[in-house]
Amino acid sequence: MPFDKIIKIPNENVYLNCIRCGLCLAVCPTYREYKNETDSPRGRVALARKSLEDELILSPNLVEQMYSCLDCLACNDICPVGIKPADIAMEMRHVAEQVKPTGWKNTLFGKVIANPDHLELVTWPLRVYENLGLRWLVHKLRINKLFPEQLRDLESMLPKQPKKPLRKALPLISHSTNESKYRVGFFLGCAQSLMFSEESAATVRVLNRNGCTVITPKETVCCGMPAAGYGRQDLVIEHAKVNIEIFEREELDVIVTDCATCGSKLREYGDILENDPVWSEKARNFSNKIHDISEFLMAIPLEKPSGKFDARITYHDPCHLRRAQNVWKEPRALMQMIDGVEYVEMPEADWCCGSAGSQLITHYETSTHVLDRKMENLKSTGAEIIASGCPGCQMQLMTGIQREGLNIKVMHPIQLLDQAYKSQDKEE
Repeated sequence: MPFDKIIKIPNENVYLNCIRCGLCLAVCPTYREYKNETDSPRGRVALARKSLEDELILSPNLVEQMYSCLDCLACNDICPVGIKPADIAMEMRHVAEQVKPTGWKNTLFGKVIANPDHLELVTWPLRVYENLGLRWLVHKLRINKLFPEQLRDLESMLPKQPKKPLRKALPLISHSTNESKYRVGFFLGCAQSLMFSEESAATVRVLNRNGCTVITPKETVCCGMPAAGYGRQDLVIEHAKVNIEIFEREELDVIVTDCATCGSKLREYGDILENDPVWSEKARNFSNKIHDISEFLMAIPLEKPSGKFDARITYHDPCHLRRAQNVWKEPRALMQMIDGVEYVEMPEADWCCGSAGSQLITHYETSTHVLDRKMENLKSTGAEIIASGCPGCQMQLMTGIQREGLNIKVMHPIQLLDQAYKSQDKEE
């Protein structure tokens, strides 16, 4: 393998110390499904080591094993010697991309996703499909039942589309509705603007209600997670510098996001740019300000709503919120402070749902197998609502609910709090 052409490869210290204890096998979704060593974290570490030491060629099959990882980070957490198999799989994708670059990735991640205007343009047909009533007609006439199974699942994962992206509707500054105590930057994620605008609008309302003046820059680009997932670390660095520079212009106490995936990647900017003499300090300052919305709200004097939200609710932990950011108590505490909420913990709430961003497209069989188990756990709760703070997880859960024919809503925890405040205002 022509490693002399490689810009960056993993340091040997990250993969040499695996003691092959097998603890990672017990928590890996892909190993649980297939019981193959190559589908396990331990197996991927061994393949990476053999490849990096020139004992195995970097074949398409070997690269595929790295892409089959869901990056749920469970193996990173459980490893007793500090090996991070999920990180190694991601780094090997970067290695493969450097050895044999793929042109379409530069177009997708470097030109489309990196430009908010371009991204809004390519998703325009989805808004047309929703807002002209075509989607309603497809379901009313049961045309979707004629779709191939994978296409039917992909269609069902789409949330209700907004009439226009939230980026076009939110003002740059949303003022606190009472005394302003915090100046909060809001990182509006791509999916949140384009697919889940109601959630992010609720986020801003809740922040305003709780003494926050919210600044939402419109020029921010993708956090970088999609590019990282497909081996384009160079584009992640480009995205990071753009976003850091944009938020540097404002004097902010914190930067909040309501997307678990965005939050986990934004918090990595300090590590990604730590060896850059120009950007290292800026990146560290930026990452230190990042907070998930539930984490921030539970750390400030939060107004407890007197309005009720009557529902039996359970919760799914996004992997990149619970493991990458260690935020899991806060969303639960936020929901349970609402009168009327009957909270029930779901079995295996912290297990991956099978989304991993694009796995329903690229690894359909694995993704749906993992999802089926999540649905069995969901049904056992008897919940009317399942809450989760990640757009990828939410869309995956929507797919599972449609597949099972369940009457269960998928919501962001912040929407529950926002609805409780609305109920309170009506009573007053």
